[in-house]
Amino acid sequence: MDRAAASSFRAVVFDFFGVLTSNMVEVITWFENRERIAPGTFLRAWSDPRGQDLFRRLELGRISQEDWNAGFAALMGVKSDNLLARYLHDAFPAYPVLQVARQARAAGVRTAVLSNSLGRQPYDPYAGFDLDNTFDAVVLSAEHGVRKPEPEAFQVVLDCLGVSAEECLFVDDSEDNLVAAQRLGFTPVLGLDEDVVVRRLRELLRLPGL
Repeated sequence: MDRAAASSFRAVVFDFFGVLTSNMVEVITWFENRERIAPGTFLRAWSDPRGQDLFRRLELGRISQEDWNAGFAALMGVKSDNLLARYLHDAFPAYPVLQVARQARAAGVRTAVLSNSLGRQPYDPYAGFDLDNTFDAVVLSAEHGVRKPEPEAFQVVLDCLGVSAEECLFVDDSEDNLVAAQRLGFTPVLGLDEDVVVRRLRELLRLPGL
């Protein structure tokens, strides 16, 4: 029997932004440096109720990227042209986490992405990650009309994987999402540091080091 078979977990669900990509605090810092705007400009706009509403509506597919670009640019005081792509320019793949996801899947563990998506047109932040061939399921909020931390979003991915929450690990960089998942029965894994995530998943899933 392989080591993964000894684990009580049959599945692991990954957030996308900040878990399968570079840390989002760093992504935001690099964005502000490139735009030559004051540190904290992005997070102030994000914490503004108008900014929160723009993100929520984009994640649910109720507005276009162009709508978000115009609204969020106005809150930050920057140009709107292709803003989402400029913001996510340095959201590079987190290769060690992607590697352990592939290792887990090869060992018989079901894997999925559950992302509060930011749209795919005209800029596709998922391009180049080959998610459909890497994971058993990819659940993007805009395609289902539900978003984390709503319980319905977690249920969609459980249904796709055919497992219960108690059999599933959930990796995210948001405390709100982790708390919501834990309330439903998932075992949460904080996803702020790639090396920590990889070590923790190998430990919980009984995967050998590579």
